[in-house]
Amino acid sequence: MAPGIDQNRFEDYEAIKKLKARYFRFVDTKRWKEFGELFAKDAFFVSPETGRPTVRGREAIVERVRTFVKDAVTVHHGHMPEIELTGPATATAIWAMSDLLDDGTGVVEGRGHYEETYVKVDGEWKIRSSKLTRLRLVETARSAEPRR
Repeated sequence: MAPGIDQNRFEDYEAIKKLKARYFRFVDTKRWKEFGELFAKDAFFVSPETGRPTVRGREAIVERVRTFVKDAVTVHHGHMPEIELTGPATATAIWAMSDLLDDGTGVVEGRGHYEETYVKVDGEWKIRSSKLTRLRLVETARSAEPRR
């Protein structure tokens, strides 16, 4: 840790990074119970088009994501977080992201950003809101079996 950085703030930054890492891993491994536990009970997804909530509540978020990825193989990566602690129990972050979804008929690859807010509940950071904006989306139809 660099000199002059408050230990508690450093731990908050690291906890938020780990929270988002688990978000990606739990989606990719389809661990839906654990995925749901990453969100505040009143969490919501925000539409990048309107800026308004589109999905409200932890259970609804899990069901939306589970339905969207179904049986597809997914790979998500988050990069270069811009985290700002806005209060003792609130924070915001922007994450550069890339994702890949292979549903057996084709592959979709995306690049963009997550914009999120966080809240600390009982000493643990949770995702309060999330907005995914894709700057690039490439869809490729499958012509042959994938190599592993």
